[in-house]
Amino acid sequence: MYKRITVKLLLIFSFLLSGCGAYFNQPYEPQDARIGELTSKTQVLRELPAPHEKVVVGVYNFKDQTGQYKNLEAGSSFSTAVSQGATTMLVQALEDSKWFTPIERENLNNLLNERNIIRSTREEYRRNANSNQPTLPPLLYAGILLEGGVVSYDTNIITGGAGARYFGAGASTQYRQDRITIYLRAVSTSNGEILKTVYVSKTILSQSLDASLFRYVAFQRLLEAETGFTKNEPVQLAMKNAIESAVEALIVEGVAKGLWTTADGGLKNKQLMDAYKAQKEYEESQLLYDRDQIETPAQDAITIGATAPLLNGDLPNQDFGFGGYVGYSKWLSPKLSLNFDFDYVYLTGGKSFFEEYLSPELNLELKILPNDKFGPFVYGGAGYIFEIHSPDLGQTKKVTTPKAQLGAGLNIKISDRIDFRVFGESNFTFTDQLDETINGKRDDFYYSFGAGIKYKLGKYKMNQKIND
Repeated sequence: MYKRITVKLLLIFSFLLSGCGAYFNQPYEPQDARIGELTSKTQVLRELPAPHEKVVVGVYNFKDQTGQYKNLEAGSSFSTAVSQGATTMLVQALEDSKWFTPIERENLNNLLNERNIIRSTREEYRRNANSNQPTLPPLLYAGILLEGGVVSYDTNIITGGAGARYFGAGASTQYRQDRITIYLRAVSTSNGEILKTVYVSKTILSQSLDASLFRYVAFQRLLEAETGFTKNEPVQLAMKNAIESAVEALIVEGVAKGLWTTADGGLKNKQLMDAYKAQKEYEESQLLYDRDQIETPAQDAITIGATAPLLNGDLPNQDFGFGGYVGYSKWLSPKLSLNFDFDYVYLTGGKSFFEEYLSPELNLELKILPNDKFGPFVYGGAGYIFEIHSPDLGQTKKVTTPKAQLGAGLNIKISDRIDFRVFGESNFTFTDQLDETINGKRDDFYYSFGAGIKYKLGKYKMNQKIND
């Protein structure tokens, strides 16, 4: 008994500790202040090629425009959901990029007041000491203003988890994902023209993992143990990452538009833009939940595959047979197609029944997610099934009957021309003689499970990524 419990405890703790770095770094004592953490984009900004000339920019107020407060499970909070220091983060990102010379504009009144104090102090000193103090140099002015802010903070855009428990021992995990979105635009101070606008979003992940054991090990002896942890991605770091991504996008798209250039010019500009374009196309091809999107052109197709039919009739034994099909698919719209299939079906029912059938079918197929790499589909239609061989003794004629079918499956895009699909369907016949046995009032029917290849025909234009 104790040996089995020890093994369970070891398995639970191994599950918790194997992939959880946070578990080994739990805070047991106060920590000293440290330099702020970097994000994945910080080093990218620092490694950008040098500009031909730095651009003087002013940031008056890059603010939180959501007006949203923290969402608490119990009670209310007057704390804002996102940091109010977005301007400071933006200025830091501009400095890290080395493409801009940011000037103080957020607290301009403080700067102007201090300059007035300097002027009046120097003026009094000149009058009293009869000395020539240098005049205060003029302020830098910005050629470009950076505007925008945090436009949304969405909580619980997706939640989920998993768990299992067996004889008092179990573990579970939960997760939650939030999302922050910012806009950043560059405005010319000479004529007010908006030169460029970029839009960036960043998800924020929260995870929890726990395991427990609740078991009676002996009479009036209860063993109870639990462990776990919760890890939340800091909103401030997510916000910093989004702002840095926006600055990188603004730099590269400004190069593409000719607003500024790298120190090396031509080839370096092209390399920078090509790398950014490839990344942008990939990101724009995905929907909110990281679903790859590929535009599917209008194309007819041929299909071929294998099936495993399962007869459900009057015989006591239900065994899988085998079969296959070929078909032609006519494109009607991005979501609809008309399919003509010709099936071969070998049905069995134990040792007493086995028979071959042919079945032409006409189906209307609905693609639920036509632009996803993994997309479900449903279909339905009508057909006709007829027996191939001559009637056995006791039969007066071959079995022939109309039928209807309904099915669903999953389509997987392997390449530009080839899709792989798996499906299951139910075939309803209008006869009770399909298995050569008549019993009761219900007509015979059969299930069919299969997999196949879909090959697209005609001239093909390379798939293009589509936007969210």
